[in-house]
Amino acid sequence: MSDAWLPTLITESPEAGYQLAIKMSRMGVKYTQPSAEAREKLRPKYAESADSLIAVSHVVAVNFQTVAAANNYWKV
Repeated sequence: MSDAWLPTLITESPEAGYQLAIKMSRMGVKYTQPSAEAREKLRPKYAESADSLIAVSHVVAVNFQTVAAANNYWKV
């Protein structure tokens, strides 16, 4: 895979930054487990797990912190 999907961390708004954080989180999973078949097989196990969902939320939050810092917290 190439890194072309992430040309910049700069976004126009916090909402766009949050969407980028979600995409970064999803891409992290994709890089870690490149097999779409394996990801699909595992999805039902973590989709019903509160601990897994909380862990996912944490990863998104960390990525959002990174994007927010890169955007100087969208200060004008």
